[in-house]
Amino acid sequence: MSSFKFTSSLINILFFVLLLHTVFGANPIYQICSTSDNFTTRNDDPYGTNLKKLMGYLSYSTPPSGFSFSSMGNNKYRPYGLALCRGDVSDIDCGSCVIEAASQVRQYCLYNKSAITWYDNCLVKYSNKNFSGQIDFQNVVYAWSFQNASDPTTFNPKARKLLRALARRATESQKMYAAGISKLGESLSIYGLVQCTRDLSGNDCNSCLQDAIKLQPECCDGKQGGRVMTGSCYFRYETYPFVKA
Repeated sequence: MSSFKFTSSLINILFFVLLLHTVFGANPIYQICSTSDNFTTRNDDPYGTNLKKLMGYLSYSTPPSGFSFSSMGNNKYRPYGLALCRGDVSDIDCGSCVIEAASQVRQYCLYNKSAITWYDNCLVKYSNKNFSGQIDFQNVVYAWSFQNASDPTTFNPKARKLLRALARRATESQKMYAAGISKLGESLSIYGLVQCTRDLSGNDCNSCLQDAIKLQPECCDGKQGGRVMTGSCYFRYETYPFVKA
């Protein structure tokens, strides 16, 4: 069991969930809907029609590279969207995750013009405003293990050091993704992963990740695992291997 926390400029929610894992990670970790802008319930609503087309486009354009950003339509009826797959997943798993996420978030956030959803294997986000190249730190989701580290004074600095090193590597990689391991003695290791959406510059990716890592003490200090997910970047670490080879 893991604990989750969602924060935004509007609300703070603390809640507990039991994570259900499937082969494709088809259960959302969390979903956020816009709080204001909506489109109508009409089947021919221009924004809704364009959004459906956009989600379809992201579903097939994302798997080859693991990332896609696009828009559909014109003027006030134009939605902007992106999909990002975790850097270690296969094209098949990537495609399956984006299809599921794009479908589920539109159902969950019915008639909302903006929404975002995080899955284990992917992130899908859309808005009626062009957010390309902008760091999204408005929406932040925390998750942490219920298991405490046996020696937090050693574990915590090691976890943050690993994440900072991975952040530097990610900003220099084409996928803006990095994963690695830090040893804690002979029998214990910390496994880490960081990633950014590829609409960001290298500097903005690093800035997003470093700000996310600063939240680690608030999120999951002293826990064996934790993650901070924003609309533009995220990190995760565990004491067991979770990255696909």
